[in-house]
Amino acid sequence: MTITRPSTLWRITQGQRRRYGGAILAMASTNLFMFGAPLVGKYAIDMVVNQDVAFAAPPLLWAAGGLTTGDPYIAYLWLSAAAAVLLTAVGGLCLFARGWLAARASEAIVRDLRETLYHRLHHLQAAFYHTADTGDLVQRASSDVETLRVFLASDIVEIGRAVMLVICVTPILFWMDPQLAALSLCVMPFLAAGAYVFFARVKHLFQATDESEAAMTTTLQENLTGIRVVRAFARQAYETERFAARNAEFRNHNHRLIRLMALYWSISDLFAMSQIGIVLFAGALFVMDGSLSVGTLFAFMTYVSMVIWPVRQLGRVLTDTGKAVVSLGRINQVLDEPEESKGRTPAEGRARGEITIRDLHFAYQPGSPVLQGVDLSIAPGETLAIVGPPGAGKSSLIRVLLRLYPYQRGSVKLDGQEISDTNHQWLRQQIGVVLQDPFLYSRSIRGNLAVGRPNAPEADLISACEDAAVHSAIERFPTGYDAMVGERGVTLSGGQRQRLALARALLKDPPVLVLDDSLSAVDTGTEALILEALRRRKGRQTTLIIAHRLSSVRHADRILVLADGRVAQLGNHEALASQPGPYRHLCEIQGALDASIRQDVDAAGERHGHL
Repeated sequence: MTITRPSTLWRITQGQRRRYGGAILAMASTNLFMFGAPLVGKYAIDMVVNQDVAFAAPPLLWAAGGLTTGDPYIAYLWLSAAAAVLLTAVGGLCLFARGWLAARASEAIVRDLRETLYHRLHHLQAAFYHTADTGDLVQRASSDVETLRVFLASDIVEIGRAVMLVICVTPILFWMDPQLAALSLCVMPFLAAGAYVFFARVKHLFQATDESEAAMTTTLQENLTGIRVVRAFARQAYETERFAARNAEFRNHNHRLIRLMALYWSISDLFAMSQIGIVLFAGALFVMDGSLSVGTLFAFMTYVSMVIWPVRQLGRVLTDTGKAVVSLGRINQVLDEPEESKGRTPAEGRARGEITIRDLHFAYQPGSPVLQGVDLSIAPGETLAIVGPPGAGKSSLIRVLLRLYPYQRGSVKLDGQEISDTNHQWLRQQIGVVLQDPFLYSRSIRGNLAVGRPNAPEADLISACEDAAVHSAIERFPTGYDAMVGERGVTLSGGQRQRLALARALLKDPPVLVLDDSLSAVDTGTEALILEALRRRKGRQTTLIIAHRLSSVRHADRILVLADGRVAQLGNHEALASQPGPYRHLCEIQGALDASIRQDVDAAGERHGHL
């Protein structure tokens, strides 16, 4: 079953309603057998008290007469006890069936809901994650789903049980004694009204408590992810106080909720015990004046006890219902978010790598353009370097190419196919991206490399790592390619993470390779090795290199210079360096910096020689 949006408590039971129907039927059977036990006790007590077999239940009396020729009273009592035990046992089996069916139904629903929510999180538009907190999303996918599971597992059937008990027991009570039956039910309307008022009062507290718990989870997740930054800036005390504030807010909301629940339970207990007391007192008076038998009073007390506590439990059920409604609302907020448009998949299995951009305009927010009128053509197998100052639109151009964000005007085509109409899964399979701060999974090095190509041969895996200049570093680990990488690659250096991410992209062997400042953390010697390996691969794929160091871009076929979201210059290194413009200025700055570094190194060498 796939749960679609928007969902309601009724809608998410679709596909499992037969099981819930079976659970309700089993519950009805439970009540049927359970109701028989007090009647058996009623007839047995009246027979013993009055010492007259005329008060016995005829079927049991007939059965007792056929079992023995001795004292019929003793035989009847033994048979009554056995009948009560048998009825209770069969009722218990039906109760087990009710719980089993409800649990199967609820677990199936919650499994599908988790998978639907997880699938939706993977297909939401990238803009959604600009404002979403990871901890809050984790809360929705775990705690909120668990709240729904608890409700679906027990409370739906519990509501049916309370209603069915009242419907079934009421005729029995009026059949036994109409006057005492009216007294036996007089408090129940107040219990039901109290439960409704409590639900109305407590509902807003569920929302506040859930949101404060999500804020606390977000703070915890954020601090654990950035623990090295916290320690580097000695912010442990500040972050501890920040978490304590979130924890205190959650505690305060929870305390208010607990106080209100305690008030409800104490008042409902008073009403429930008062109802039992009324039945006991009035029934005793009726027994004394002879209008009611002791056995009937026993049956009344048993039936009232069977009904009063489930009715009282409606407050708890309504509480859980309120929690479930709030949790489902928070889940629906995610399910209601629009997914990325899928588009159509081209007939060609693998792209050639030709990229054509015409009059491209793009902005994250209306009125704040990032790319303005970009025109560019990239031939298959060409290496294009993209440079420019921060904020020029370099990374934004890559995000548009990956269809992470929709462009407002213009055209972007891959092999002549407009990417806005192209299936995003197919498009991203054609592009391998290596980011400046790459993400690595908490698994083995081999597992991280196999993300883009799970069944790659060992020789291809090693070749990709050699081209990324990381093979020798991996071999130095005690377990080599099976060495475990910490969360987000925390056990590796920045350069090792970048090179491992590059090897992962090279192993994928996509038609288009994008290096987004992905060599910033490696030394110049290692960078030279990697660039040489990329030059040997020239022609195999279209390569886009975003970099700030000239050493990374000077050997590209062409260099694109972006400034304020526009194409400022386009040409090879020699042509751009020989003419005035931002690229030449960049060359002069980096040339002066390199000269200054060489002078410092030479001076340091001379001082060391004199020593």
